Amino acid sequence: MWDEFKKFAIKGNVIDLAVGVIIGGAFGKIVSSLVGDVLMPLISLLTGGKHDITNLAIKVGNANLKYGAFLQNIIDFFIISFSIFLFVKFINRFTKKEEAAPVVEKIDRKEELLAEIRDLLREDKDIFRKNETS
Repeated sequence: MWDEFKKFAIKGNVIDLAVGVIIGGAFGKIVSSLVGDVLMPLISLLTGGKHDITNLAIKVGNANLKYGAFLQNIIDFFIISFSIFLFVKFINRFTKKEEAAPVVEKIDRKEELLAEIRDLLREDKDIFRKNETS
């Protein structure tokens, strides 16, 4: 059982996943700082100087609709997804993609003859059908 666990834990995919989670957590902090400390103050200029839009709400009867928190989550989502897009695009520039060599099908003479016979039989079948309908 220990050997199976070692094989599982040492596989490249598990290690890549662990590294991705750690880097993702650190990247999440960077993006949160970007949103909270840089972009939201700029957006607050558009919303009348309110830096924290999460407190925006409308009272409808007894219900308190907190649309500010919803807007904040939408803004965070778009900024985070765009940041991840830029990060992946940046990283992909440095990774070399190995292009697959074109696969050349090698058909031997027997297969070539069989394909020709098949095509001739199809032609004969089509001619036979045309003669039957006439």
